[in-house]
Amino acid sequence: MPDIADIANPTRQRLEAGELAVGMIVRVSRTGDVARIARSSGMDFLFIDAQHAIYSRETIAHIGQIALGCGITAMVRVRSCRDPDIPVLLDGGITGIVFPDVNTAEDAQAGVNAARYAPIGRRSATSGYALFDYRPLPQAEAIAIMNRSTLVVCMIETVEGVANAEAIAAVEGVDVILIGLTDLLTSMGKPGQLGDPEAMAAVERVGRACKAQGKFFGVGGDGDPQRQAIYISHGSRFIPTQSDAAFLMAAASRTTQELRALKP
Repeated sequence: MPDIADIANPTRQRLEAGELAVGMIVRVSRTGDVARIARSSGMDFLFIDAQHAIYSRETIAHIGQIALGCGITAMVRVRSCRDPDIPVLLDGGITGIVFPDVNTAEDAQAGVNAARYAPIGRRSATSGYALFDYRPLPQAEAIAIMNRSTLVVCMIETVEGVANAEAIAAVEGVDVILIGLTDLLTSMGKPGQLGDPEAMAAVERVGRACKAQGKFFGVGGDGDPQRQAIYISHGSRFIPTQSDAAFLMAAASRTTQELRALKP
């Protein structure tokens, strides 16, 4: 049982040290074993995709609580900045919320309001939190620890979001700004055109905005190592890699092809 003073978000620690925080997107796994696999493979976080996959709150809580025991950050991409499930997910052991489609500072503030306690946000307080193994704590101490340990990630995925990057990065309580290249390129009318100059310029602009405001920066949706090196040169440190489905498909396909190549 960890001491309360030792409770920290391992992904935040990695980012604050200036290192890369690397995670797995979770879309098909339905048990906490995915957290153990992530830990064994050297990853820092799970990015549970409740925007594009169907998850119950109970399943998310189960994965999140196993992740807590593994020293892995479990974060959830919710449906919007105003998703009503945000408080209960955090109460149940999730330690990061990813807000999709953040286009304005007002969107970012709505996310902060849902994920953080006053005076930064408006999250409703309760007692008996999973993060503390349900141990009772003075309310002021519990709130301070959870405000510090919860990661708030805002995704910029549209041309409008890029245009408002500086204002979004200035919102107090936002930790990470993550560019979602898949939707951003679609917004630009260039779906799938990874490496497009307009998209690369957007990466550079958002990276500068994050640096100016002391926010962490990330780029998702591009697994090409050479382009990832460019994103890192612009300040990217928060990197969701592939999904559990993609990892499974790649390994299964490779093994099948290797065996099919053997002639009986």
